[in-house]
Amino acid sequence: MSKSVFIVAAKRTPIGSFGGALSSISATKLAARVVRAVVDEAGIASDLVDEIIMGAVLQADLGQAPARQVARFAGLSDHTTATTINKVCASGMKAIAVAAQSILLGDADVVIAGGMESMSRVPYYADAMRWGAKFGAQSLSDGLQRDGLSDAYSNDAMGVFAELCAEKYHIGREEQDNYAISSYKRSLDAWQKNKFLSEVQPITVQSRKGEVLVSRDEEFSQVNFDKIPELKPAFKKEGTVTAANASTISDG
Repeated sequence: MSKSVFIVAAKRTPIGSFGGALSSISATKLAARVVRAVVDEAGIASDLVDEIIMGAVLQADLGQAPARQVARFAGLSDHTTATTINKVCASGMKAIAVAAQSILLGDADVVIAGGMESMSRVPYYADAMRWGAKFGAQSLSDGLQRDGLSDAYSNDAMGVFAELCAEKYHIGREEQDNYAISSYKRSLDAWQKNKFLSEVQPITVQSRKGEVLVSRDEEFSQVNFDKIPELKPAFKKEGTVTAANASTISDG
């Protein structure tokens, strides 16, 4: 007998800027707050969730079994199967695809799936510390750069590959800048028209001044459109990819 898969609820956090409003909260705890909201929106008991599948690429310092943490922090049953997927750069989409497959195969009836990252909280690594540094100056390596933003084989930054794509498909600097500006303006327009209110789960953050409710994406409100065409290439001297038209470093 054929089966169909339905999405009955969908939520996300606001998207926090690098080092911004959400940087004090781990990816697992950000995700847990959204999972709790999704269960409430779906109107089901938490113990009906058979499986949770969460994508997470930058897992350093998250602790053991990130998806299981999300399940427990969200109040799901310990009988709920939990799996973490690490797939650059589409772990969240892969989680949703695997969730659909799980239902179609009859392995589960109710599955929660999504992705989570806190790029702000990725630590630096002290490689020599495990067995002791014997002599000379030691250095730290950036976990964000190593595990998320650099090719494991050539050590080239992801932006270098964006440059290769731009060259291959003849996408010029002006076209990239215009697309970035258009994207930010669409986001601004959507927020001004309250288009995102139903999908964004506000996050309460503890600060020195008390609790702060973060309910809106950060990045779009910080953009200076006039400066975008003036920025220098970030990855190649005569390149076209800049800090503004490249993908953002963010949390959510």
